[in-house]
Amino acid sequence: MTENSLWRTVSGVEVDRGWRSDRRAVAATLVSEVLGTFALVFFSAGAVAVDAASGGGVTPVGAGLVAGLVVVAIIFALGHVSGAHINPVVTLAFRLAGRIGSLRAVAYVAAQLTGSVLAGLAIIAIVGDAGDAGATAPRIGGVEAALLAEILLTFFLALVIMGVATDERAQGSFAAIAVGSYVGLAILAWGPVGNASMNPARSLGPAIAGGEWSAHWIYWVGPIVGATLGVLAYSLLRARRSPNTDSS
Repeated sequence: MTENSLWRTVSGVEVDRGWRSDRRAVAATLVSEVLGTFALVFFSAGAVAVDAASGGGVTPVGAGLVAGLVVVAIIFALGHVSGAHINPVVTLAFRLAGRIGSLRAVAYVAAQLTGSVLAGLAIIAIVGDAGDAGATAPRIGGVEAALLAEILLTFFLALVIMGVATDERAQGSFAAIAVGSYVGLAILAWGPVGNASMNPARSLGPAIAGGEWSAHWIYWVGPIVGATLGVLAYSLLRARRSPNTDSS
């Protein structure tokens, strides 16, 4: 393999050839990721902040349901525009799976973090610093427990996404419901440990707005490790079609 061919393979530049050549498509997808991530953080972190400001008006169960439902809505609304990654580690997962190139991945992450910061500022503007703008922080079990929870929860998130969004045998039309349901389930079950972020963008904007940086690093390391392992696991689980087998 020549040096040029190796670079093209590593960077995934060929995958994004059509995307890069269409400026309107580039603009549309990046705006979609900004808006989608803004909505995700505004509703999921915002629900936590409103719950704190109202003295329990939303409830932890309500906040979990909000997070899951907003993911469903965003994927249905914007999935056909940008894929509705709305999460840097989802973009990482698609890059590792060879579905997008490195340039597109970096652009997506920048758009997602922009949407996250804007949403954090919007939360502060509306309800003040109640609940630290919905910032994530270790709670039950401390840093170690929150880190392990982030790794495991994001592992299964990546597994779900790889299954419903990259495998042609899956019912792709139900991807939004599958992913949103999983996000809501994860937060309802494990939110009290460390907020079950599974998303660096979900954590960054509120951390900046609310000034809450307690062990913030785990909300990057945990999801990155978990998503990477999830992609690797699904690559092993993915069955190869055969003309003589696989009637599903």
